[in-house]
Amino acid sequence: MIDVEVEVEAWRGAVPDCEAVVERAATAVLGRLASGTDADIVVLLTGDEAVRELNGRFLGKDKPTNVLSFPAGADMAPHLGDIALAFGVCASEAAEQGKPLSHHLSHLVAHGVLHLLGYDHLNDADAEAMESLERDILAGLGVPDPYSWTDTPG
Repeated sequence: MIDVEVEVEAWRGAVPDCEAVVERAATAVLGRLASGTDADIVVLLTGDEAVRELNGRFLGKDKPTNVLSFPAGADMAPHLGDIALAFGVCASEAAEQGKPLSHHLSHLVAHGVLHLLGYDHLNDADAEAMESLERDILAGLGVPDPYSWTDTPG
């Protein structure tokens, strides 16, 4: 189950079907890498200040970022974890990269779900493996290569 909570209405204003976009992206990742499980995820579409607070409290970084993933402990199964996305940061990045916010949202949700499944990008080999999965999954959703620009998601 993918539970999408829209805390900041600007998400709906910019991406009217934002809940469906999130569900499609998360389901695509889970279908490819966790099929046959009863995994559930909570995705919070919020604002920069809420993400800044979460980033500060849990990662010691007093700034907003595009996406944060919080994997659940093994004792929380089937809950995989929570993802939070900051509207202002995501909207600015999409505008700077000249892409629809819906495509950027799909990418960042897929990125976040991969983190919940244990993927990371701390070294070049892991980053390449994760980015390759993102490209393949997003291509299946009709979203162009998210790495055709130079920035990398958090």
